[in-house]
Amino acid sequence: MDKILRDDLDNLLQAPGGWCISIYMPAHRTGREAQQDRIRLKNLIAEVRKDLESLGVRTPDADDLLDPAQGLLTDADFWQHQSDGLALFRSSGSFFTYRLPVKFIAQSVVSQRFIIKPLIPMLAGDGRFYVLALSQKQVKLYLGSRFDIQEVDIEEVPESLAAALRFDDPERQLQFQTGTDSPRVRGERPAIFHGHGVGSDDAKTDLLRFFHKIDGALGEYLNTNQAPLVLAGVAYLLPIYREANSYPGLIEAGIEGNPDEVRPEELQKQAWQIVSPQFEQKEKSALARYGQLEGGGGELVSSDLTSALAAAQQGRVETLFVALDGQTWGSYDSGDGEPEIYESYRPGAVDLLDLAAAHTMINSGQVYALPSRNIPEEGQLAAIFRYPLN
Repeated sequence: MDKILRDDLDNLLQAPGGWCISIYMPAHRTGREAQQDRIRLKNLIAEVRKDLESLGVRTPDADDLLDPAQGLLTDADFWQHQSDGLALFRSSGSFFTYRLPVKFIAQSVVSQRFIIKPLIPMLAGDGRFYVLALSQKQVKLYLGSRFDIQEVDIEEVPESLAAALRFDDPERQLQFQTGTDSPRVRGERPAIFHGHGVGSDDAKTDLLRFFHKIDGALGEYLNTNQAPLVLAGVAYLLPIYREANSYPGLIEAGIEGNPDEVRPEELQKQAWQIVSPQFEQKEKSALARYGQLEGGGGELVSSDLTSALAAAQQGRVETLFVALDGQTWGSYDSGDGEPEIYESYRPGAVDLLDLAAAHTMINSGQVYALPSRNIPEEGQLAAIFRYPLN
């Protein structure tokens, strides 16, 4: 499974020039269906070839464009490491592949820019959070989303309590045992400290020193990041770390238990349960704000495609709601500001909804790709403007 971050999306948002090929398809991790995925891709490549031919692309140039995707058909290792969906993007100067945990609807598009709308739900509201796994033996930071999790390597974070404190106080030998099972009662015993003349207050002081070092290193890495941070560790450690914490995105709820004994995928599931209401609330708040602005005269909102496209290109769209399950195929000339809408897809067409989303994101606006039934005013698109058009 691959990862897709905002930087990846930014690369796709830039129109590279020339014809751009976007291919989305469902994929399968195992089983008979997984064996059929190559055939699905082969058929989609054939559709792209026909589109290129209809656009007048010479056969050698079409071969050159399709060669990287064609090469995947015989790449056995590539097909052994699939997820739930496959996205491919090809232009004359780039080729990107993403195996992602999303069931895409199969489609191939040849246009003047890449189609990015199916990827937006993976990054809605940034959709990203951190998990800080704390134990005496090791410290790990993970970057997660609704769909995946990956460990982040930060050299400045101390590896363990002993590693963090051995130069500060070499005379002290502190052992911190926690999270062990009682032979009679399942579960974790309270934390127990052992040392040479060291009481629990001294142990807590050492932990605070340890956690301040971690917080300092994280502060350098996270900087102005606003992504939620979830703590994972035995119950005794979490409130002590909160005393040392300076990161404003730290979530009050945490994952209790020894993280050394939990797979990252399980940490992701538990953390997502904690942070998902926060992301969902952003979407609900944005929809509520649209309703309030609409009721107040509507100068700062619109569900008109032409108005939204022009505003998105001008950088005036603060928030855009766009239908994930629909397309409006056509062409758009920013010079006259009037889109031409087609009845259906044709080679070279652009999804105007996707185009509005791309310009909104390029200009630092927020985009929510939602089922069409959830779009305000029951349309395919709705926009909140930063300021009214004079």
